[in-house]
Amino acid sequence: MSSASKTRSLSLLTLAVIAALSLWFVSAAILPEMLAEHPITPVRQALLSSAVQVGFVVGALASAILGLPDRLHPGRLFAACAALAALVNAALLVLPIGGTGAILARVATGALLAGVYPVGMKIAVGWGLRDRGFLVGLLVGAVTIGSALPHVIALGGGADWRATVLIASAASLIAASLALAVRLGPYHASSPRFDPAVIRRAWTDRRIRLAYAGYFGHMWELYAMWTWAGAAMAAAFIPVLGDGEGLRLARLVTFAAIALGGFGCIAGGWVADRIGKDTVALVALAVSFASAIAAALCFGGPVWLLAAIFLLWGASIVPDSPQFSALVADFAPPEQAGSLMTLQTAIGFALTFVTVQAAPVVAEHSGWPVLLALLALGPAVGLVAMLRLWRLSRA
Repeated sequence: MSSASKTRSLSLLTLAVIAALSLWFVSAAILPEMLAEHPITPVRQALLSSAVQVGFVVGALASAILGLPDRLHPGRLFAACAALAALVNAALLVLPIGGTGAILARVATGALLAGVYPVGMKIAVGWGLRDRGFLVGLLVGAVTIGSALPHVIALGGGADWRATVLIASAASLIAASLALAVRLGPYHASSPRFDPAVIRRAWTDRRIRLAYAGYFGHMWELYAMWTWAGAAMAAAFIPVLGDGEGLRLARLVTFAAIALGGFGCIAGGWVADRIGKDTVALVALAVSFASAIAAALCFGGPVWLLAAIFLLWGASIVPDSPQFSALVADFAPPEQAGSLMTLQTAIGFALTFVTVQAAPVVAEHSGWPVLLALLALGPAVGLVAMLRLWRLSRA
């Protein structure tokens, strides 16, 4: 196929992923307005966000076990899941605020997004071999930018949180139509169904085990930071700037921080194809670790300084993510790569449920600085694992 066809399909796919992933953090972005309208306990506040992770894990495993991307056209599967996710998200408009129905709707949204993100990655890698680091980075970058969108949508919606819900659902419907126009690349191939036997390889192959450890450390902090960065900055900014200005700045910085990570992901993928995936992951983990510690130490200090730290944190927290998956694919036998990456993703997102759920409880009882410092434990563990992998690869 021509380079023009590749560019067109990848452009449409990227836009579709950005639009569909705007559903992920809707509840986190509109939480202040929902709380102003109806009280929600801290546990249920966390469940509104962590429920998406739970749904995603269940959906990803079910999709792999059933072999859905293999038996169905991935573009049509993407479109169907994005459209259904839009409708489920819109149910937040009629369900009791923070109630069990709303939490279950978030679980369903996450399960349906498992038919968007992994399927989109499968389509992307079908368009190249030597540039797969960049292609995976492009998709993860799109996921990141899409995850940032609810915060800027909420800025436009003002106090009307329902407008944010409607706009995000409309974006996902647009994503469904874009996905139908995406063509499959010349290297598109069926992936194997999930094979339980690969679990043994995940723990006996040292290179894969270290790549897994790096990914798990990365996931420890990633979604907790993305979910609660806005709340943390609002807690720091509002006492200085007031309710209105403090909340607006917190949302703007949160959007910019997450979006910067998306662009960093794309750039990191390009660099990884040239200097090594493990090297890019090492640098990203080191900067992310330092940013988390700096945010904890500077919390309550000058607004501009904390905002700058969160921007650096957001830019560095995600460029390593696609490289962990690409490393596993490099080390795994071709017939097991799909299953090993599925297992890696499922365990990683299951871990995020713990950190996202625990974050507001820790912040309420011990303060935001303690929480931010605890998040630094993830990249610290990831750094140790990736240093060992780096040395092993060059031995």
